[in-house]
Amino acid sequence: MKTKKRKQRKLPPYLTIAEKDRFFKAIDSVRDRAIFRLLYHHGLRASEIGRLQLSDYRGASALELDRIYIHRLKGSVSGECPMVAAAALALRAWIRIRGIKPGTLFPSRLGSPISRIRIFELMQAYCKKAQIPAEKAHPHVMKHTCCTHLVSDQKESIMDVRAHVGHVNIRSTMVYADLMSEATEARAQRLKRWK
Repeated sequence: MKTKKRKQRKLPPYLTIAEKDRFFKAIDSVRDRAIFRLLYHHGLRASEIGRLQLSDYRGASALELDRIYIHRLKGSVSGECPMVAAAALALRAWIRIRGIKPGTLFPSRLGSPISRIRIFELMQAYCKKAQIPAEKAHPHVMKHTCCTHLVSDQKESIMDVRAHVGHVNIRSTMVYADLMSEATEARAQRLKRWK
């Protein structure tokens, strides 16, 4: 009797660590750096960036991290979360330039929220400048990159990744489970002597 081979899922496109580093080095705008740090570090969609208001951001006190309220779309879980330090630093630098006037956090030249189309154009330009393949020059690649790096490099659990990026359904996060084989092997080695 033949056993069926388990069909291996194909990972969505994502930036390698080297590509991610080149991408951020290519950004010369303080505003754009803050936008892409939020996209990458918090797994936002391009259209979620335009929904952010200055009032969604709370700067750090002496005892806690910067926090941001993320208005997630497509049925994902919205809510306030502590910010990753690199994203918080980039956002603080942008707010020093932007000022503290209430309103959209990332306004366009006309004062309206930055559009997902503009973010797409910026992603394409920075990817070209950083010599990143065109098939990765899409803002949603940053969400995939966030999830991939959390699992493979930061060794976060699937449940923690799911919570971090606001997935409602664990199946959306399970795409990245195949990256956990290294973590599974390391855990098996640690548990060898468990009695």
